[in-house]
Amino acid sequence: MVGCGFIRSAGCSCTPALRFTPEGLPLGLTAAKFWTRTKFKGTNALKRRINPTRVPIEEKESYRWLENMRQSAALLGEPDRLVHIGDRENDIYEFFCEAQAIGTHFLVRTCVDRLAGDGDHTIADEMSEVSVQAIHRVAVSKDDHADIELRYRRIQVLPPIGKQKRYPPLSLTVLHARECGAPEGRAPVDWRLITDLPVTTPDQAIEKLDWYAQRWKIELFHKILKSGCRAEDARLRTADRLANLIAIFCILSWRLFWVTMINRAAPAASPKLALTDDEIALIDHLAASRNRAPMGRTLSDYLTQIARLGGYLARAHDPPPGNIVIWRGWSRLMDIKIGANAIRSTYG
Repeated sequence: MVGCGFIRSAGCSCTPALRFTPEGLPLGLTAAKFWTRTKFKGTNALKRRINPTRVPIEEKESYRWLENMRQSAALLGEPDRLVHIGDRENDIYEFFCEAQAIGTHFLVRTCVDRLAGDGDHTIADEMSEVSVQAIHRVAVSKDDHADIELRYRRIQVLPPIGKQKRYPPLSLTVLHARECGAPEGRAPVDWRLITDLPVTTPDQAIEKLDWYAQRWKIELFHKILKSGCRAEDARLRTADRLANLIAIFCILSWRLFWVTMINRAAPAASPKLALTDDEIALIDHLAASRNRAPMGRTLSDYLTQIARLGGYLARAHDPPPGNIVIWRGWSRLMDIKIGANAIRSTYG
């Protein structure tokens, strides 16, 4: 699966695409589109004078979603195995058409009630006729859950009126997931998803919900990029320099995110999966200097030691370390490593 997001620094904006497994393990970056605006103020007033549906997609900022999809599909080489996941900003009819043209798939949270069927009604009209086909319970938080009503149907979706000569109708699956009742203290879960993939059973509908839930991983990646690397605080003077810096930060942020998630996906793996021999030896030395019992030799044991450097308490009932403590611990480990290398080169 491939998910996209958005970050801005000193006028230079970046939309990275991150590839991850259905279980949520980030595998790497597949694309990154850098762009700038010529105008920041008055854009809302401009929308009131110009109908956005009449503007070619190539002239819009949202064209970056199509470019990232093309680049990701070309890089990975098997577009039919990819599912491009996007939020409501990615609800673009041209995106749906382009996905079918290059033979890939998409799952997008929709915000537009498009024309459907023969054009005399909308998607919402047609979905209102669909009865509840399943109820699925999901965990919202540690102490909260939600019972979700699932409705789904294959619908012929029409392009916007101003673009019907350029783009064909598409046969797409619309999936509505709405929480039963109104919970206290939070808004009810209400997802309206659209995909080119078939959904004919409750299990397939639940699978698509689980896939879309993984889209939140791109927000965690952005948290590392913005809070850890402080990418938005960069004050370089040219767009080229900012683009180079953010590109490096993207790779670093993915690496730290991957380290956090691989600790949960494969805790019993060898530490060499994520660490060099020098880093393993350094962590062994740090653990021995604390006069503690001999530590284990798994990947989880070593990453826990790194997280402890970042403030992780490692109590018996604590969850696995998260991105923040891994980031802090990794920064301290790199400082210690630089010091150790300096001492080794000076004193042997």
